[in-house]
Amino acid sequence: MKKMILSIAVILLLSCEKDNPQPIQEECNCGLVVSDNVSDYSVVIRNSCSGNEKKFYLQEGDWMNAHPGSEYCITNIKSW
Repeated sequence: MKKMILSIAVILLLSCEKDNPQPIQEECNCGLVVSDNVSDYSVVIRNSCSGNEKKFYLQEGDWMNAHPGSEYCITNIKSW
């Protein structure tokens, strides 16, 4: 009887799968400023996670702090 209970317990333990939670997707809203344009206060930023480039239109004060070659984060978007 003990062998039967032990066998059932082993089978139950081996048949259970461990729940692996999915990794939390980090927000990828930062990247390298590739270029800027003074006429419309825009910058092109290459996303650090995906490598995609996107043009963003900034306010004049924000544009003055987004220098080509520096890291810049866009706060109202999660990723591009």
